[in-house]
Amino acid sequence: MPLIEVSIARGRTPEQLRALIRELHRAAESSVGAAPENTTVIIREIEHEHWSRGNQTIAERNTAAQ
Repeated sequence: MPLIEVSIARGRTPEQLRALIRELHRAAESSVGAAPENTTVIIREIEHEHWSRGNQTIAERNTAAQ
């Protein structure tokens, strides 16, 4: 019963998120033989102001790039 949790920066379309879910399910099936009905995927979308790397948030990087 795989539980796959993904944190991703907010901003993807519903179609992109659906594609991610589909591919994660496929990966669990092909890599460990997980049954689709036993696989759970949780996607957490993180606000750009709440995600940082190198002491700079995504929002700050986006502002600096403009």
